[in-house]
Amino acid sequence: MATHAESVSGGGAQQDALERLVSWAKANPRTATWPAVILVLGGLLFWWNLASSRTSERVASAALNAARVAFENSNYPLAASELSQITANYSGTSAAQEASLLLAHARILQGQPQQAVDLLSKFAPSAARPYQAQAYDLLGDALENMGRPGDAGVAFHNAADHAAYAFLQGQYLVDAGRAFTEAGDTAQAVAAFQQIVSGMDSTSYIVEAKVRLGELTRGAWKAPQ
Repeated sequence: MATHAESVSGGGAQQDALERLVSWAKANPRTATWPAVILVLGGLLFWWNLASSRTSERVASAALNAARVAFENSNYPLAASELSQITANYSGTSAAQEASLLLAHARILQGQPQQAVDLLSKFAPSAARPYQAQAYDLLGDALENMGRPGDAGVAFHNAADHAAYAFLQGQYLVDAGRAFTEAGDTAQAVAAFQQIVSGMDSTSYIVEAKVRLGELTRGAWKAPQ
C-alpha cells in the first residue's frame, strides 16, 4: 500500500510532467498542433465513412425496392439486371445481400440454375447470418433443378445448420432427407430425419420424419421411448 509521502511524490511527478508538456507545446507551437490535427482528421474520416455508409444503404434499398417490383411482376430479365447492379455497386450493404438472394431466385425462375449455383456457392459461405440459411436453401433448390440431389441434400443440411428457428431447421432437414433419398443415399437421409426426431422438442415436421424413417428402414426404425 502506498504511503502518504509516496502519493504526494507521485502526484508531484505527474504535475511536473504536465508542466513540461505545456512548456514544450508553448515552445513548439507548430509541432504541438499535429496531434490535434490528426485527431480532427480522424474524426472527420469516421463521420464521412458513417455518412457514406448510410447513404449507400439508403440508395441501395431504393434500388432494391424497384427491382423487387420487376421481380413480383415476373419481369425476371429486368429484375436480374437491376439486382446485378445493386450487388456490384453496393457491396457490403444489407440491400446488396438481399439482392443476391433475389437475383439467385430470379435465375432459377428463368431456368438458369447454373448461374444461381455459381452465385450462391460464393455468396452463402460469407453471407451475413440472417441470410445464410436462405442462401443455402436456394442453392439446394438450384442443385435439384440441375439433377444433383446429393449436392442439394448437402446444401439443405447447411441451411438447417444456419437456421435461426426450429421450424425452419425442421423444414430444411426434411428437404435434405428428401434429396438424399432421391440420390439413393439412405444413410444420409436417415441421419437427417433422425436429427428432427431426436434433436427437436416441438416441430410440425416430427411426424413426417417418423414416417420417412419407417419407410427408409422398412419398419426397422422405432421411435425412442
